[in-house]
Amino acid sequence: MEETTPTQKLHLVMGGRVTDPRGIEFADPESIHVVGVFSSYDAAEEAWRAQAQRTVDDAEMKYVVVHIHHLLTPDA
Repeated sequence: MEETTPTQKLHLVMGGRVTDPRGIEFADPESIHVVGVFSSYDAAEEAWRAQAQRTVDDAEMKYVVVHIHHLLTPDA
């Protein structure tokens, strides 16, 4: 069966308390806040920006955009 590269690009926005504000190691992975999955980077960035702005005064809170499509097709 031939593998095909999906044209859909999914992005996950998530965040939580990190052990070091300079890194991305989450202090309690089980309590990560999943904002959602988005079909465009622009929509994911907008959601990320809103969450990051909401927690701007807490240096230990960090939100990130994960490119799910890179995880689904790592060789692409």
